[in-house]
Amino acid sequence: MEGPGIEEAAGWIDQARAVVVLTGAGISTGSGIPDYRGPQGTWTRNPEAERMATIDHYLGDAEVRRRSWQGRRASPIWAARPNDGHLALVHLEARGKLSMLVTQNVDGLHRLAGTASERLIEIHGSARSASCWSCGDVRPMAEVLERVEAGEEDPRCRLCGGIIKSTTVMFGQSLVAADLMRAEAAARSCDLMLAVGTKLTVSPVCELVPAARAGGARVVIVNNEPTAYDRLAHVVLRGDISALLPALVRAERVGPAGL
Repeated sequence: MEGPGIEEAAGWIDQARAVVVLTGAGISTGSGIPDYRGPQGTWTRNPEAERMATIDHYLGDAEVRRRSWQGRRASPIWAARPNDGHLALVHLEARGKLSMLVTQNVDGLHRLAGTASERLIEIHGSARSASCWSCGDVRPMAEVLERVEAGEEDPRCRLCGGIIKSTTVMFGQSLVAADLMRAEAAARSCDLMLAVGTKLTVSPVCELVPAARAGGARVVIVNNEPTAYDRLAHVVLRGDISALLPALVRAERVGPAGL
């Protein structure tokens, strides 16, 4: 999928020494995971879902937790597989270009695709594990979901009886400070920022783009819809992310499910 801007941006990636990638929900829609605020997004279709992602409501309302656990059981992430967009970023790392991949997604698909842990910051956490709000005990999400399948509507920590939640950052929670500091440092020192599948409206993560631009980096934005920082981009690309990213990083496409 060549076109105006694509070849130029691909050339910049060829020249780059340190590329920072910021990904949002749009990179995973090709794997069958809906985004949040798009026309068919999770919160567009069900505004109540945003309430279930707010920490005060989750901790204070047992019914919210019961609905949340049923939602986790039915989540499309369990059947999802990395698509060509995720795999293109693994190829970018293999080329020695990737400095850091910062993802707002909690689906774990970058890890499944093979991005190295030391180059991956899951800035909003992961839905693939669960933790106790009281004692901090962490378990695989699959282990807790087995209890929900067995009939526990609001499973509690077996160590202390505390409330269990996914290890995602809910509205009202702070990001992990060390993760944010690493992301900011990478953005300030990169020579190319690639923002993919995000409208760049969620702060403070969206501020990585102007931080990179202020540090002298070229900025390439790949998204189906306009973003809050299109004006800062050297190139903005619209289209199918799973087709655009392989073209940008000069990777071979390997199929819709990354298989």
